[in-house]
Amino acid sequence: MANNRRRLIGRVVSNKMEKTVVVSIEINKQHRIYKKVVRFTQKVYAHDESNAIPVGSLVRLVESKPLSKLKRWVVEEVIQDTGNKVLEPIAGDITEEPGEGE
Repeated sequence: MANNRRRLIGRVVSNKMEKTVVVSIEINKQHRIYKKVVRFTQKVYAHDESNAIPVGSLVRLVESKPLSKLKRWVVEEVIQDTGNKVLEPIAGDITEEPGEGE
């Protein structure tokens, strides 16, 4: 059964607290008179039980009961992890020319 909790997607901007991350959420709205798209940024505190989400990661937050004075969100899923990139091997063989590297 699905629950009716709100879910937001944002980027982690700080992870300096214990089991807490600060997530920046960008909201685009159209101005009601001028019809221009205006961008708002909101920062929220979210609970991170693993305490291992790096800065710059894209995360999905889910609404929860109040966990502290400011925390009302929990990290549900890490969508894109930018902290632990693994480099792909270069396609093809690399051969060393004689006379180089000596």
